[in-house]
Amino acid sequence: MKLGVVGDSHGDQAALRKALAAAPPVDRWLHTGDWSQDAWVLDELSGLPVLAVAGNTDAASGRANDEELIDVAGHKLWLTHGHRYLAYGKNGLLERAKMLGADIIVYGHTHVPEAGYYGGKFLLNPGSVSRPRGGSKAGFAVLTLGQKIEAVFINI
Repeated sequence: MKLGVVGDSHGDQAALRKALAAAPPVDRWLHTGDWSQDAWVLDELSGLPVLAVAGNTDAASGRANDEELIDVAGHKLWLTHGHRYLAYGKNGLLERAKMLGADIIVYGHTHVPEAGYYGGKFLLNPGSVSRPRGGSKAGFAVLTLGQKIEAVFINI
């Protein structure tokens, strides 16, 4: 299963369109928050299921939950913006994932892409599709779930 993962779009629908144009075929999309309402663009243009969570700039939208826990391709994936947990560094994310029984953590907030194992959990931050930080470029990630968990970053 392949999941397209975007986040921190901050209302930049043109950036989302660029991401969709650059994306390989995926089975569904995830949005890590901060303008989670942009998920409707992904839904409308891709015709695929989209799951979004609220970020720290989404408080008034009321359209997305703060976090989601889903079973996908034999994995338990926790989707969060991350702002509530990153005050404790990645350990905050790790502790919440352990509490939920998740083996994959997908988060945003930092606007910096990151993928790899931490504390026995696979962490993925797609970076920002519209406002990259830390020397990264605007882009998104594709998460492949199979016998191995792999993430690829695609710049737009």
